[in-house]
Order: sequence, then C-alpha cells, then structure tokens
Amino acid sequence: MNRSYFFFGDYLRSKYHCRVLKLSLNTNLSCPNRDGSLGFSGCIFCSENGSASPVSSVSDDLVKQMEDGRNNFKRSDEDTRYIAYLQAFTNTFGTPEKLKKIYDAAVSSPDVIGLMIGTRPDCLSDEILELISSYKKDNFELWLEIGMQSIHDKSLQFLRRMHDSDISVKSILSASSRGIPVCVHIILGIPGESWSDMMRTAEVISSLPVNGVKIHQLHVIRRTLLEQLYADNKINILSMKEYVSIICDFIERLRPDITIHRLIADRDEKSLVAPRWGMHKGTVIKAIEDEFIRRGSYQGILVKSGF
Repeated sequence: MNRSYFFFGDYLRSKYHCRVLKLSLNTNLSCPNRDGSLGFSGCIFCSENGSASPVSSVSDDLVKQMEDGRNNFKRSDEDTRYIAYLQAFTNTFGTPEKLKKIYDAAVSSPDVIGLMIGTRPDCLSDEILELISSYKKDNFELWLEIGMQSIHDKSLQFLRRMHDSDISVKSILSASSRGIPVCVHIILGIPGESWSDMMRTAEVISSLPVNGVKIHQLHVIRRTLLEQLYADNKINILSMKEYVSIICDFIERLRPDITIHRLIADRDEKSLVAPRWGMHKGTVIKAIEDEFIRRGSYQGILVKSGF
C-alpha cells in the first residue's frame, strides 16, 4: 500500500512476506517512578496497569501469555509471525540476570521473530544495553522503545517523568552505538507545549540515530493523576481536527527512513476518559492519510527542504 508515511506494518510485511503481529506481554516488572526509587505515584498519565493497553492474559508465565495472545489473534489460517512486545511499565528495571530470563522466555517460541522492549531512558545501564544487544541476529526484529515523550524539560516535569531530556538523548546514542534499533515514544498535545515546541521535538528526533517513532495523543485514563486535572478543567485536550493537523506537521519533519509504529493511542472504552474520538482509530488514521493527500505532502518533506 502506498502511504504518505513509512508505516511499520508495511515495513514488516515487505520484509517477512507474512502477517507480523505484536504480542503485548506483562513482565510484572515495576518502575523507579513507582517503587520509591524516584517516586510512588508514577507518571501523570500512567494507570495501575501502566501506560500500556491491558494485555490479553493475567498469567505471570510469559509463554502462557503468548499462547493466549495467539488465540485472540487467530482469525484466519494466514501465516503469522509475532513480535514479543514488553510494553507496560519499565522492562529494563531489574538485574541483567533477571532480565535475561524474561527476554529468553519471550523469544523462546519459533514463531517469534522479534523482541520489542519498552522502557524509560534512565533505566538503561551499559550492562543492560549489552544484554539487549546480544539478541541481535539476522531476520530478527530487535527494538528498544524509549519513552522520550518530549524533548522539552518543562513537559517532562508536567508529566512527572522524573528525568530530563538529556538522558533521553544519551540513551538513544548509547543504544545506537551498540547497533540496537531505537523507537521513541512521543506524546502530542502535552499542556503547555506550543505548536513550535512539538515541531522542535520532531526536528531533534530527525537529528538523532532514531529508527522508529510511536506517536499518540495525550489521553486521559481513569484512575490517573491526569484524570483529576481534567475533571477540574485544568487542562485542555486536543480535538481530533487539531490532532490530525499537528501529527501531519510532525511527520513532515521526520526523516523519511524513520518507521512510524503508531499514529494514535489504543484504549478500551471503560478506561478512556478523553478524548472520546480516540476510540475510533480507523477514522483517525484515515483522516491523517486524507490530510496528507489534501496537502500533497509526505513524511520528511520539510527535512529535505531544511524546515
């Protein structure tokens, strides 16, 4: 399919010539922003399940979680491969020995052709990066997903991330120096960020050795610190029209070789407070693609023209 942006799913299909799906797994690891190392309440957007969508199984056994996930995806006889996606909380927050057991279990099945590890930028020691690097091999999708969120310290303070932007840059450079593909997680619509602030984040990403970007709107999840601010009318949430315009502007400033892993957040109806348009993923993605067509634009157009 011809798109105006470099979609990760298209990249996988082209490379492996089959359906490749992510299996979201819960490693039951904690986070330094929850266990008291840095804080106890977590980031402002993070619920008791972490910032990830609920996984398909509550089992502590990763192999059992993967089996349950496969069963949920099995809607046809199409040849399917999987990426083990360690998404919720901080999946490098442990000793290298403990992490190795988790990663080994996640990739133990022959139909798993990738490992994606979600984490914070301040939980990536040299020893842990060396461990992650050891999983590199041909025809295997190894990805380190780093929660950058924004390049602006004021935004990270609002989100209560308990780290600054310098550590994000450092972790990206350290991972890249070991040949680990990096996907950065970015939130658009953080209160206090101007349009120029968001575009600056895109420009910085394009200047760094980043291989992928996962983008979504700031959304309000039940039982989070953000929910109370929203209930008290202390923050504004982007409308769908605003988000579509901003994300197209953002992608125009991303290098064309950067894969786009996500364009909108996924949450179930029960846990999502706002924006409610976030439940209509297909509608939002079509609106983004239509906007690119309307503009006659595409990913990286402003990188080539020097912004």
